[in-house]
Parts: sequence; C-alpha cells; structure tokens
Amino acid sequence: MNDSTAQPDAAACSRRILVVSPCRDEAEYAQRTLDALAAQTARPALWVIVDDGSTDATPEILARFAERHPGWVKIVRREDRGGRKVGPGVIEAFYAGLDAVGGFGGYDYVCKLDLDLDLPPGYFEGLIQAMEADAKLGTASGKPYFPGPGNADKSFDGELISEFCGDENSVGMVKFYRASCFDQIGGFVREVMWDGIDGHRCRMLGWRAASWDEPGLRFIHLRPMGSSHKGIFTGRVRHGFGQWFMGTGLAYMTASAVFRAAKRPFVVGGFAMWWGYVKSMLSGKPRYGDPAFRAFLRRWQWEALLRGKAQATRRAEARGAASVVSGGASAPPVG
Repeated sequence: MNDSTAQPDAAACSRRILVVSPCRDEAEYAQRTLDALAAQTARPALWVIVDDGSTDATPEILARFAERHPGWVKIVRREDRGGRKVGPGVIEAFYAGLDAVGGFGGYDYVCKLDLDLDLPPGYFEGLIQAMEADAKLGTASGKPYFPGPGNADKSFDGELISEFCGDENSVGMVKFYRASCFDQIGGFVREVMWDGIDGHRCRMLGWRAASWDEPGLRFIHLRPMGSSHKGIFTGRVRHGFGQWFMGTGLAYMTASAVFRAAKRPFVVGGFAMWWGYVKSMLSGKPRYGDPAFRAFLRRWQWEALLRGKAQATRRAEARGAASVVSGGASAPPVG
C-alpha cells in the first residue's frame, strides 16, 4: 500500500488510468471530488465527467474545472431526463462517457468514480501498487467513511463513521479495475446491484475482487451509502430489490438485514433492505438471467453464513481459478 509520507512510486504513477464519472446535481459535493482527483499522485491520463442532465450549478463548476485542467478532463453533457435515475441510469451515463472517448483501449486501469467523494492524494497510487503486486487482483478499493454528527466540515481530521462494506468486492462509488479484467467480465450490468454482480463475476472467471480498510485508502463518502435523493429508507428498499435481482437467497438477505439493523440508521435501515427484497420476491420481479451465476452466488452466500465471508471468498476464488484452467468458465451475459 502507498505510504503518503514517501515519494510517489514512479512505476505506479506511469500507468494510464481512465476515470469516468457519471453525475447529476452534485453542486454541493463536486468541488471536493474535483480537487481530490487533481491532487492524486497517480493522476488519471483522462477523466471523463458525464453530466447527466444537471439542473443545479454542477455544469458551471465542471466547466471552470475543465478550463483550469485542459488536456486530461473532458466534460460530456447529456440532456435532462427529468430526474436522477440510480442503478441502470448511472451505468447508462457511465457508458455514454466511455463511448464518447472510444472505450478504454490503451489504458491500464479504468475507474467508475462518483462525484461525491474525497480521496486521499495517494489513493490511486496505493491501489495500483497492490494490484500490480497481485496479477489476479482484478478490482480493488479502499473503504468509505461518512462524516459523523460532529464533523461539520466533513474532513479527514473529524469524526468518521465506517459504512461497513465487505472485503470481498470493491465498493460501488469508486470501482477501480484492471482494464483486462473489466473487459473479460463484460463490464457492468445495467441494473441495480451492478456493483455486487461484478465482484462475483470476477471470481467466476478466476480474478480476485477486494477492498481494504487501511489509513492510506480510506476515503470520505459525502453522501452516505444506501441513501438516495429521496432519503435513506428509499435507498435501502432499492438495495433490497437489487439483492433480489442479483439472485441472493432469503436466508442470506435476512442475515444481512439483521447485521445492518445494528448500524446507523438503526433498525430502519436493515428493515428497509429486507422489505425491498421480500416485496420484490412476492411481486415476482425479474432476476439476473444467468443461472450459473446465481448458483455460484448462492453457494458463496451459504458458505459465508456457515464459514464466514473470508473463507467463502477464498473457496469461491479457488473454484473460479479451477474452472478457468479446465476451460469451463466463460463471461456471463451482460444486460
């Protein structure tokens, strides 16, 4: 991992990074993210910011930033679609950004980055160092924290509260991928829970997905995970639907909801997730259309309940690697 007190790693800083940031109405947070990316020791070769129809001051903030940083910042403006569309809407905007620059060919790493984050300066450099030390690590991230009640400035020096994300995947607000891995898994599914499906698809194809809670990789999520423009309850219900769509089993969903009920927002957050799942199940909403993926996921989930996530993940990685060696693994369909 990168030590922020050391000199930047020349090899890591020479890697070509493509960052794509879908955003809409992020005037409250955008400048923090813009400044954080400009200060990275391993700065992106190209940063494509997709303004997905903002109606606040976001376009003006982005325009000023692009003027100050010519050559590596490109702004793509999409028409207002009438409201924020999370899940598939975010991924549609991400792909609009990729299409605008002809894809990610010629880049070593590709990153989907939200515009409501504050990253430490050595964040990208630290991830690259870890990934280049492990050839099978396909996607990685640090851990998100949101500002505590007494942290009015939302600073790294103030109270920070962990979002308690699992170690078995990179987090959705900053998906950092080895370009070859991103290509092999077929990119992101254009549906809610795209940021859970991708990690399991990595393991199916013999890659590793991981995140670490280390000081140099901790970052501030200025808008707490599971919230939405309509409130945390709505965001957690949406997460429950996403778990249903992905193929999660009821036992695992219930255990996950109980765990979340003990975290902020207490009780209501876990219940909202569980209700979103059960409501989707009772109404017969569609599920991700790859039976092999769902079987792989369910096996991992049962092993996680019985053996713990760390052991379940190691066993899943071993199965994926063995399947690749035997020629039995292929990229699941994207859609």
